[in-house]
Amino acid sequence: MTREKVVKETMNLFDYVDPAIDLTSNKTISIIIEFKTKPAKIAVLESEAKGIPLTIEEAQQNVEESHAKFHNELHTLLDNKQGPYTIKHTYKTVFNGVSMELPANEIKRLAESSSVVSKIYLNKKIQLDPPIPPSF
Repeated sequence: MTREKVVKETMNLFDYVDPAIDLTSNKTISIIIEFKTKPAKIAVLESEAKGIPLTIEEAQQNVEESHAKFHNELHTLLDNKQGPYTIKHTYKTVFNGVSMELPANEIKRLAESSSVVSKIYLNKKIQLDPPIPPSF
């Protein structure tokens, strides 16, 4: 594989994998995976805006199918490698995806092989500082 091809593949991967994640580490990390399928209510609104009919039931079924397909892909990709992973939480209402823990070096394989995954984020706490009250 040429250096140019490696760089191009890596750049494509970083289009949807948080660059803060060290994909070479075997350390277990916590990530949030966003699926390509939109949550049901959002999908219905987007379809209406485009003039495409979509019922809430159909949209909910699409969300359920995205989760089932992801679980099947996980079993195929990671169970055979004995890679430890844990799904911590599933999201279906405001956000469609999962939070999970797995070795960082397994993320690249998951991202490249999944037809469901849209983006992968490092799961981290973000804290906003409260606004400073004006002094008179």
